[in-house]
Amino acid sequence: MKAARVRPGMMFARSFLANPRRVGSVIPSSRRLIQRLLGQTNWTTIKVAVEYGPGTGVVTRALLARLPLDGNLYIFEINNEFIEYLRTSILDPRLTVVAASAETVTQVLADAGHAHCDIAVSSLPFSIMPVAIRHAIVQATAAALAPGASFIGYQYSTRWLRELRFVFRRVTVELEPRNWPPAFVFVATRT
Repeated sequence: MKAARVRPGMMFARSFLANPRRVGSVIPSSRRLIQRLLGQTNWTTIKVAVEYGPGTGVVTRALLARLPLDGNLYIFEINNEFIEYLRTSILDPRLTVVAASAETVTQVLADAGHAHCDIAVSSLPFSIMPVAIRHAIVQATAAALAPGASFIGYQYSTRWLRELRFVFRRVTVELEPRNWPPAFVFVATRT
């Protein structure tokens, strides 16, 4: 069945059941979680943004709604069904769907002519992914961010945040209880 014909919620749940270590949740992010995730950023200063693990594009659409008209958004996804769905359902010239792991962010940006990105937003399930991949993504993100830029994301556990603090010295965490399950939103700033 073509991805564009499947309801996004059903596609998300099916992908979670098939591989919970890659998807991380059975349902997409809530409006309140997205507001907490993106609400503290001054979007007028963002020209290049990256997103990891867009799934069916719930956060992607919110990013595009905030991104300036001359901005660029690169989203990194490894699930082929999600990739096809995103490419056919979100038709915005500012969006580039990258069919690769977030570990490749610096190379993808360089190939597109960008030295850095102004923000990185993540929906990846860091708490349950293999440690080596998690480390590689965090290191690549730190290298890709412009000085003073932030890496923002959410998790359902704070267990892995100690590792994040080894790379990003300034990390804040807030609980968003109005999401299912409740989520911890982190902001790690490149100093």
